[in-house]
Amino acid sequence: MNLTNRLNLPRPFVSAAESDYKYTPKRYSVTALLKGTREAILQRRHDDEITQDVADMVWAVFGSAVHQILQNAEETKTQLKENHLVIDMPNGYQLSGIFDLYDDATGTVTDYKTASAWKAVFGAKDDEELGDWRKQTLIYCWMLRQIGFDAHRGEIVALLKDHKKSDAKNKADYPKHPVWRVGWDFTDEQIERCGEWLAKRFEEIEAAEKLPDDQLPMCTESERWHRADKWAVMKEGRKSAIRLFDSEEEAKARMEQESANGKGKFYVEHRPGEDPKCMDYCSACQFCDHYRKLTEEA
Repeated sequence: MNLTNRLNLPRPFVSAAESDYKYTPKRYSVTALLKGTREAILQRRHDDEITQDVADMVWAVFGSAVHQILQNAEETKTQLKENHLVIDMPNGYQLSGIFDLYDDATGTVTDYKTASAWKAVFGAKDDEELGDWRKQTLIYCWMLRQIGFDAHRGEIVALLKDHKKSDAKNKADYPKHPVWRVGWDFTDEQIERCGEWLAKRFEEIEAAEKLPDDQLPMCTESERWHRADKWAVMKEGRKSAIRLFDSEEEAKARMEQESANGKGKFYVEHRPGEDPKCMDYCSACQFCDHYRKLTEEA
């Protein structure tokens, strides 16, 4: 990746954003597997062409700083920290990963994250919001089992970078501290199924690597953070919607109901769906035909 420095930030900041990481053929990291196959391959394939400004990497620098501080902190006799694992897969590829902390006394893999407070709010209500976090620690448990450890629990310790004391006092569902901890116990069957999923995932990657860019498998809606189309019932003279619906039929029925009350003029406004990951958070987007289509439509 090529870095620019449009704000002329000090050299130490630029240095902190730089990385000497080089992709190894047939080796994929745990974090790469959590991305869409298309995104992961495009990032590797076009690494020398991708450009990012250091000013847009502030949270990556922040996260690296947190990990560095915790890496230098003292652990107990039963704990291992920041160990790099490489596991051979059945098709000749390799899975690599660095777990932040493993406690052999409890069989727990811990990963540190920097996140927004709202990640904790929504994650506490809907476990799907934490799907990638859960899967990441599950994969680490599987990897540790391959080298003889009885890992069976994953946990995240998240530092909430935008935590507000006022919201912690006044909102019942808001995290009470700027550190949030969440975890999952994994059964032997779940860890075994994870290994099967990994083997299949590497087979998919092996097949996809042979394809040109525009024929790579499309990232799923979940991987694109897709927001579905919505239909808003609007009232003339009012900026916000009366209500949002998932279908045009439902919206029209509500519009007719509101109109029958004779309290103003109403209409239905279509709000097209979005793929936020593609538009704002994929470094390889310029090489993706789906992204080009989205920008043309916009």
